[in-house]
Parts: sequence; structure tokens; C-alpha cells
Amino acid sequence: MSRRKGGQSVPTLDELRSELKYERYKVDYRRTIRSTISILITVAAAAVLVSFLLLPVLRIYGHSMTPTLQDGEITLAARGSEFRTGETVAFYYNNKILVKRVIAGPGDWVDIDEDGTVYVNSVKLDEPYVSELSMGDCNIELPYQVPENRWFVMGDHRSVSIDSRNTAVGCVAEEQIVGRIIFRVWPLKAFGMVK
Repeated sequence: MSRRKGGQSVPTLDELRSELKYERYKVDYRRTIRSTISILITVAAAAVLVSFLLLPVLRIYGHSMTPTLQDGEITLAARGSEFRTGETVAFYYNNKILVKRVIAGPGDWVDIDEDGTVYVNSVKLDEPYVSELSMGDCNIELPYQVPENRWFVMGDHRSVSIDSRNTAVGCVAEEQIVGRIIFRVWPLKAFGMVK
């Protein structure tokens, strides 16, 4: 209880200690909030940098890569400049990002039979990822030699995919490639490596 001295209330020692404790609590609370916010901003910035520079996060739109990748799935891509036949890559095309599979590299010869069987340098490709062969939308002259610093790509759903078989897309330049699709993160039931 505060005492009265000369008409004014004077706080007791316990009241002063309690008030000091409350003021220290407010200072500590503000410090904790500022620290938490700065940590969250730092983590978010680091996540954005990693996502942008090393592992871009991409959402799949369309059906050109079924059955390997489905519409709406979310994947991670790894940046790099070395791509092998059979790897799935994402690349920029007309302000969009497309996802297709590497079929042949610079200097390779690509030929496709009427039934959709693909040959690279006269060797038939083993394509377990394709469920149905199709010539698809092809307006290039076959056999076709892949230009220097370019990659010949095709979707896994050959009958609906618009890809390097059509001059509208053509072969993909190295600088267009976002990265190699390596991991599926959504939906959780399909979580894992992308083959």
C-alpha cells in the first residue's frame, strides 16, 4: 500500500519493485519481438535466395509430362549446365516456364518413326517414362541435327506435347534452361525424386 506524505501518495518499496519488474518485462518483451521478427526476415530472405539461385520451386501446369508429372504438382529444380538424355528440365519459353525431357544434346541427330519411336544417332531410345508413343505435332524435317549449345526436348505425353518436334518451340538454348527437375514436394503422397 502506498503511504501518504504531504498530501501525495508515495509508493512502497514492494510497489516500486513490482513496477520495475514490469518495466523490465516490457523491455525484454519488445527485444524478443524485434529479435524474432529479424530472424524471420533473415530466414525468409535466405529461403528466397536459395529458391532463386540454387533450387527454384516450380508448379507443373498442363498434361504434357504425364504420367511422370501431373498438373498442379510442385517440384524443385537444380541449376546447372550439364544435362543428360532422359533428364527432365524446366526452361523459359514466351514468358512461361515449360517442363520437358532431354532427348538429345548439341550435335546429336534425332529421328522419329511414324509410330513415334525415337532414335538418337541411329540408336533407339529406351523410354520407360513414355506410356504411349506418338509422332505428335512434328513439323521439322527428320532426321534432325540439334544445333550447337541447344537441347532437343520432348514431353512424356507425346500426343499432346508441343516441344522440339515443332518449330514453334524448337530446340532449347542453354541460357533458357532454369534447371533440372529433381524433386517433387507436393502432393505429399507423391513426395520424392523425379525420374
